[in-house]
Amino acid sequence: MADKISASSQDYLEAILELSKENQWIRSVDIAEKLNVSRASVNRAIGILKQAGYIVQERYSQIALTELGACKAQEIKDRHIALKTFLNKMLNVSESIAEEDACKMEHNMSTETLEKLKLYIEKNL
Repeated sequence: MADKISASSQDYLEAILELSKENQWIRSVDIAEKLNVSRASVNRAIGILKQAGYIVQERYSQIALTELGACKAQEIKDRHIALKTFLNKMLNVSESIAEEDACKMEHNMSTETLEKLKLYIEKNL
């Protein structure tokens, strides 16, 4: 990844992306519930993501991804999907373990490795 953001921030971006498929504007309580974290943790993360230009927060605490944030969140989601697919479909790891492991692995994968993984999956599925 060209611009490094913490694993925690990546998790928040991915959660906001998923929640934004249901609603354009997300509440901090929605994020807290999805990630099973406190609202105080969400508020800290929101401050970091807002400062980095990944999200905007409107009146009444409504949160939305910026264009930059949506791109970064989709990049993170793509890593997650590629890893989960590889683990589950190629290595026959159970769905739940593949999900859990993909969450752990996605944070530090290089773009080169991700592209090679996607090509491998395409050729072998």
